[in-house]
Amino acid sequence: MNENDLRDCFAMFSMVGLVMAYKDNHPEDVLADRAFKLADAMLEARKGNGSIGLPPVRARKVKTK
Repeated sequence: MNENDLRDCFAMFSMVGLVMAYKDNHPEDVLADRAFKLADAMLEARKGNGSIGLPPVRARKVKTK
């Protein structure tokens, strides 16, 4: 999946939440614009600059008997 596809995917999920929360108070074009702004923020957070979001999840070491 390339970055544009991932951005569209993030925007799609953001749009679902925005429509559920604000569909009666905001026009669709405003919600779509906000969904892509959220998607851009998610892509930025994904770069792992450490200033926002959770630290990377580390794989658990499996103990052998």
